[in-house]
Amino acid sequence: MTDSVVIIPTYNEIDNIENIIRKVFSLTVNFHVLVVDDGSPDGTAEVVKKLMKSDYADRLFIQERKGKLGLGTAYIHGFKWSLNRDYTYIFEMDADFSHNPEDLIRLRQTALDGADMVIGSRYIKGVNVVNWPMSRVLMSYFASVYVRLITRVNIQDATAGFVCFNRKVLEKIKLDEIRFVGYAFQIEMKFKAVQYGFNVLEIPIIFTDRTLGVSKMSTKIFREAFFGVIQLKLNSLFKKYK
Repeated sequence: MTDSVVIIPTYNEIDNIENIIRKVFSLTVNFHVLVVDDGSPDGTAEVVKKLMKSDYADRLFIQERKGKLGLGTAYIHGFKWSLNRDYTYIFEMDADFSHNPEDLIRLRQTALDGADMVIGSRYIKGVNVVNWPMSRVLMSYFASVYVRLITRVNIQDATAGFVCFNRKVLEKIKLDEIRFVGYAFQIEMKFKAVQYGFNVLEIPIIFTDRTLGVSKMSTKIFREAFFGVIQLKLNSLFKKYK
């Protein structure tokens, strides 16, 4: 057994999924991996199931969903699955190597040292992004500036998707009330963790854009995040966080 599980949501990640799984399992810490696949037509799930049968029967798990239902709902599905087991530290990570799996150890150690939620941050020490066009760097950076301005929550990388949760954070946040499904989901989880008084820390990482596969970013996702932040703040004015 282990106290740590890494949730990796997938949709058409056949080019990356085996390599990312093998890399996580090569680390010195014994992580489990849960893949939440949204019906990838490229055979991503079949690759995972083959690895489960051949090499990683006790460490690798998959939850298959029918259709592309969104990043946020994939993570919530994974959170609930993880909370039904004995994991203490529950991680979010992309499948495409934009997050360096070796940084999982640093996130976990920060949680062991007392943080309730640890964010792998691109912006806590300058701008640590590799291979992104400048337009996307600026959009991402100023999105976090915008979130801080509206919410008054001092998180430098509000849309970060490389996160370690202590299970008590996920047990406290009402997962069925999470409204957003794209990058706004990442903002909402951080905002609520802060509102509930948890110790949220950022540690610096280097984010490297994918070299294989296709990005899932869209204008719909960006629009949800832009307007969702305002809605999130307004709703919080009428809610008591205990």
